[in-house]
Amino acid sequence: MKKTIMTVGLATAGLVALGGQAQAATLDDVRDAGQLRCGVSTGLPGFSQPDSDGNWTGIDVDTCRAVAAAVLGDAEAVEFVPLTAAERFTALQSGEIDMLSRNTTWTTTRDASLGLNFTGTNYYDGQGFLIDEGLGVDSAEQLDGAAVCVQAGTTTELNLADYFRANDMEFEAVVVDSSEASAQAFDNNRCDVLTSDTSQLAALRTQLSDPDGAVILPEVISKEPLGPVVRQGDDEWFNVVKWVLFGQINAEEYGISSANVDEMLESDNPNVARILGTEGNMGEILGLDDDFMVDVLTQIGNYGEMFERNVGPNTPIGLSRGVNELWTEGGILYAPPFR
Repeated sequence: MKKTIMTVGLATAGLVALGGQAQAATLDDVRDAGQLRCGVSTGLPGFSQPDSDGNWTGIDVDTCRAVAAAVLGDAEAVEFVPLTAAERFTALQSGEIDMLSRNTTWTTTRDASLGLNFTGTNYYDGQGFLIDEGLGVDSAEQLDGAAVCVQAGTTTELNLADYFRANDMEFEAVVVDSSEASAQAFDNNRCDVLTSDTSQLAALRTQLSDPDGAVILPEVISKEPLGPVVRQGDDEWFNVVKWVLFGQINAEEYGISSANVDEMLESDNPNVARILGTEGNMGEILGLDDDFMVDVLTQIGNYGEMFERNVGPNTPIGLSRGVNELWTEGGILYAPPFR
């Protein structure tokens, strides 16, 4: 069911975002195009990175593909648009992309002043510091006077300044325009320290000439809830992207995976039945088929599967679930119920 905003005197007000551009009906646009245009990073292992053949992988990539599976029935129907941190919001605001899934932190300013909506969190993170072990420090509080590589246009830049000011320390910022450039600058000794989200530091460490010689310091200096973003003014699309992610989290909680979807279709658990669309009309009220999560889970899997294959302990990134574990398993990962 498609929504039409036609309030007296406000026929188009709800459809207008930055620059006066109408932003509604993204779901229809994606269906008409037969593909989803999804903004991703220019290359960050574990989150969004192309291989030599142009095949993209990562948690953020899987988030894009999950939405494509839900909307189009085909997780491969995605055009990935690589964007720097400085480019990402403009690309979404202008309509160049349908959604952004690019290790982007949810903040007040971004949520309230850019004409954008964050649809949830697909990775809870925090900012840290990577050093060469030869620097001889074991705490971020010993970094007074250090040269620090930092990516432009990120919350990382702001957090860095706040942390050093709060601890009455000085630093020299070596500002670069991409995560790859920050790793290269660190590897080429242009800076003493590389700062970013700790997951990104773990990913970038794999690209260094001597990964074993690089150490992530223990301090985590910020909260960085990362997740997909859409334009404001299109609640239908906002709900679709949001509930695909929530569906994957709920699916893991109820034990539904890519390996057992067919079996779970016979489940008499009402929570499982609502997620898979054999009971209720969860898909219909979102403008999707009631069994949209069957396509998502068959082709992409639940949240835990995305985590494990992209950044988990058995990958080169080697991250534990930590706070990204389900709330039922001691973490903080939690999604509203399908009801």
